[in-house]
Amino acid sequence: MTTAERATAVGPRARPLLLAAVAVCAACGLIYELVLLTLSASLVGGGITQTSLIVAGFVAALGAGALLVKPFLHRPAATFVAVEILLGVVGGLSAVTLYVSFSFYGASTAVLLVATAVIGVLVGAEVPLLMTLLQTGRDGIDAEGSGKLLADLNAADYAGALIGGLAWPFLLLPLAGQVRGAALTGVLNLLAAAVVATLLLRPQLSPRARRTATAALLVAAAVLGVLLIRAQDIETTARQRLYDDPVVAAERSGYQEIVVTDRAGDVRLYLDGDLQFSSRDEHRYTESLVHPVLARDPERVLVLGGGDGLAAREVLRHPSVREVVQVELDPAVVELARTRLAGLNGGALDDPRVQVVTDDAFRWLRTPAATGFDAVVVDMPDPDTPVLGRLYSEEFYGLVAAALAPDGLVTVQAGSPYSTPAAFWRTVSTLDAAGLAATPYHVHVPSFGDWGFALAQAGTTPPELRMSSSAPATRFLDDAVLDSSAVFPADRPRQQLPPSTLDRPLVVEDMRAGYSG
Repeated sequence: MTTAERATAVGPRARPLLLAAVAVCAACGLIYELVLLTLSASLVGGGITQTSLIVAGFVAALGAGALLVKPFLHRPAATFVAVEILLGVVGGLSAVTLYVSFSFYGASTAVLLVATAVIGVLVGAEVPLLMTLLQTGRDGIDAEGSGKLLADLNAADYAGALIGGLAWPFLLLPLAGQVRGAALTGVLNLLAAAVVATLLLRPQLSPRARRTATAALLVAAAVLGVLLIRAQDIETTARQRLYDDPVVAAERSGYQEIVVTDRAGDVRLYLDGDLQFSSRDEHRYTESLVHPVLARDPERVLVLGGGDGLAAREVLRHPSVREVVQVELDPAVVELARTRLAGLNGGALDDPRVQVVTDDAFRWLRTPAATGFDAVVVDMPDPDTPVLGRLYSEEFYGLVAAALAPDGLVTVQAGSPYSTPAAFWRTVSTLDAAGLAATPYHVHVPSFGDWGFALAQAGTTPPELRMSSSAPATRFLDDAVLDSSAVFPADRPRQQLPPSTLDRPLVVEDMRAGYSG
């Protein structure tokens, strides 16, 4: 090896710093993949198909990147710096690009896959470049030496991946959100590139390459800096395009995006873009969900979901009720119910008869406290993701059945028997399979359309649809409406379907099949 070649080698003392840079770059690379997976969940439903496409596409792109970088390995230093700058910009802008694309065009799957491919190719190019840099100038490279070098490289790479995997859900996402979190990761990527270029690879870069790298780093940092400053404005503008009414509150919790709109007194709550209620007609939904399950004048009532407090409000109006246990996963929804939505729910969650439990309903139902309830109200969002589908499974309803006192009733919101009939009847069949004989019924809720529920009890005899003689005055539901609600038209007949289970969440597939007319 010539003296000139030795001059361009990464010295032994610099190698630990270069391996540290490897760890940082690996952390950034994994965070970008997690950003894409998070956006997949929040923008396009994030089902098994989308998750598989992103993971498989990212891994395939890693291999493609390793092959595509081979013609540039004769200039590893300049190429590595260029790759890191591109990765910082593309990864840092990925979240805002996908979010804006979704708000303007409604479909982000294609953009999501393109982003996956580009980021994967750039990340895949890193390892061959780093291996080349670490081996440059080494005398007597043998199989054992190459193995040790590869072991160091892999150890740094995987350690960085662990750091990135922990940083995204526990630090970046809750504190900065998706857009700023991705942008901050991009800035970190650029800082790593700057450190490597300045301290480690300077001898290997020509003056022209150093000037070009410096200019590119400054421009990239400026772009991400503007994004960090204007992220809130960009998100607000993009978010408003998703909703017809003015957005008056928006928050990204650890579980979902929560948005409240208000137009001329019509307050609407959206979770991950799905309408949960409109204040103009929520009484139709809430009364239909709650009052049939109170027909036997219960004292202890369990509400699963329904964190907006509307179901609890209606339960508390019944004179026999002495205790309500409200189980809601997302503390941000509970806080919203206690503040902005308190006027709609009558401050129900602060009523002394209500015990609010912030927990996953599936987990909580397996605790000793989940027993002896005279009535259970299951008010969960539609099962359009596997996470929600588990709350419509035979196993979940089996736990609900175990929580019932003898002669107890349970009611479940089951979606639209008109727009999503398979999902509706699947829910009824799943209740039956769990040992809860179900009586299906439906009413018209203008903001939802034809909407369905199921009233059930343990055993093989479906319960009668009726209201308690001591029920409070209602705005919509009465015995005549309730009687008619059990009648289904000929174009929406009852379907006998296999139950949805944890192993086979068929109800999610029903929802994913789309709406039928």
